[in-house]
Parts: sequence; C-alpha cells; structure tokens
Amino acid sequence: REGRKSKFGYDPLYTQEQAELAAQKLKAVPLDETITLNENVTARFRCAGHILGSTSIAITAREGEIERTIVFSGDIGQWDKPLINDPTPFTQADYVVMESTYGDRNHRDHAEIEPRLAEVINAAHEAGGNVLIPAFAIERSQELLYHLGRLWRQKLIPPVPVFLDSPMAIRATEVFRKYEETLDEESQALLDRGRDPLDFPGLHFTSSVDQSRAINAIRGTAIIVAGSGMCTGGRIKHHMVTNVTREQSTMLFVGYQAVGTLGRIMLDRPEEVRIHGRKWSVRCRIEQLHGMSAHGDHDDLLNWVGVLENEPRGVFITHGEEHAAKRFANDLHKQRGWKTVVPEYQQRIELD
Repeated sequence: REGRKSKFGYDPLYTQEQAELAAQKLKAVPLDETITLNENVTARFRCAGHILGSTSIAITAREGEIERTIVFSGDIGQWDKPLINDPTPFTQADYVVMESTYGDRNHRDHAEIEPRLAEVINAAHEAGGNVLIPAFAIERSQELLYHLGRLWRQKLIPPVPVFLDSPMAIRATEVFRKYEETLDEESQALLDRGRDPLDFPGLHFTSSVDQSRAINAIRGTAIIVAGSGMCTGGRIKHHMVTNVTREQSTMLFVGYQAVGTLGRIMLDRPEEVRIHGRKWSVRCRIEQLHGMSAHGDHDDLLNWVGVLENEPRGVFITHGEEHAAKRFANDLHKQRGWKTVVPEYQQRIELD
C-alpha cells in the first residue's frame, strides 16, 4: 500500500500445488521402531517432548561395511511439563545435530508460572484493562488453557472471560483431546477424575472473524490468547491495535521472541510500534512470563545429549542465536570434551 518493496524479492520457495502434493506423501509412523527407507538407510523416531507429536530422529546409513548414525534433535522440550510427555533421548550416535534456542540460559522454576500469571491478570483486572497473550497455536495455547483452568478453579483469578482467538489453536486443541492417551500423567489424572484439562467455565473459542471483532466490544477485563506467538501476523495484531495505546491493558509474552519480530520489539518497550502500516504509541503494560517455553533450557539440552553412552565423532549446534549456540557448544565441549561445531550458513562438512 505504501509503495515499499522487499529487498528479498517475492518468488515463493514452492507453489500451492507442490505443497498439496507433498502433503499427500505424509504418513504416520510408530515411535521407537526402525523404519526402512531403502537398503542402506533406516530411521527411528523418539518423543522430543516439544509439542504434541514432535520427535527426534536417528538416521542410520550404511556404505559398504561402514555404518554411521546421525541423530537430529529437532526442538527439544522441557521435562516435567503439563500435557506433553518428557523427551526420550537416544543413547547411541556417531554424530548429533541439535538445537540451542536456550543454550545460554536456564528457565525459571515451573512453580513460578501460575503465581506470576495470576499476578499479571489480577493487576490488569484491577486497572480495568485486557490481558493480551500472543501464543503459538500448538502446545503453548493449550498449556495456557491448562494453567488458566487451574487458576480459575482455585479462584486465584477473577471470573473474567477467556478467549482462545485462533482458528488453528482451536483445531489443535481438538487434536489434543482426540489423542488423550498421548498426554502426560498429570493430565491423565485429571481426565480420570472427569475433568478436561483444556476446559473451564468462562472459556470461549472464537473461530470466526465476527466473533473475534466482537471481543473489542467487551467492557471490563478479558484475557485474549491469540496468534501469532511473536506478533508477526494473525489476530493478535488486531487486538494490539485496540489495546496497545491503553495504559490499563497488558501484553503478556509467554515465549521466545526472535530478533526482529514485533514481539521482540515490544519487549524492548519502545515509545511507538508499527502495526498494519500505522504507528501506534505504546502505553500498555508489557510483562513477560518465563518458564513456559516449549524449548528445553541450557541444562535440559546438556541432559538430553548427556545420556549418550558413547563419545560422538561430532556434535553440530544449530537453531539458536549465535551467542546462544556458541555458549552451549563451548559448555558442552568443556563438560564432556566432545568435538562441537557451530556451522556457518551454507558450510559443507564431510563426515568420515
């Protein structure tokens, strides 16, 4: 609309037709069973504990009489989290490619999550404003519902309406309910007592655009959970337009905000932000809740790779900001003496 052009161009990486064809190739495979891809390559999947269905993958390749196993961590979750089962690491690997999102720091105690969440909500209610929570549609939104439900039932927060304003998160919540047997012991215990860990009085699912717009007509405090998790798109930006200039309202960030995203910019508490092509003064309260990340922290990552019973030939540290990746690679090398590498963009490494 403003005549500006991206320096990156506009050519998509793939077409809609290609995406639809790729989706037809998907099929479910069981955990911890060896899958034969061809006569020389096999794969095995184990729970990564990150989001529902997430896995780490061990690829074993043979060339002549030589056999090597490369483990790809994917996103590694935390231990002792509600809803999702704990990670199940591999114990043997020749090479490891692993993430380092929180490779330079640890999360706070899980026990702090609900008291802190209640503190923010009660303060917003007293001020007469809304609480906006940008959240990823899968896992983060459902974990928020879990904690909000516990606080509601214990009457630790006022009976204000809670809106899950994300069609994708609503659909993902239905998937959680469909596969209840995959949830962790804490959630199973609630189900055994006849309680839905993802439902409570006052919770509203707003699928349509009209339902989403109607939230802005509510007087008093409402809790709005909406995507996207880093405020790069989605319905959260529409709610920000309504609330970012209100001193009574609060934006609560509950997950990692990548450099350059609107969420990260908001955490730096700017005087104004750009939303939908306009600049808006930032007067709302900005809060952050630590410990809810679906990613494991520094010690979780060390524990995950530390169960290896052999010394790998190399550990490649990826998927983290540069300082986090380098810090974790250095700590792992000092603790274990293993060869660690933080690959550079388009770097090629020949495995022996």
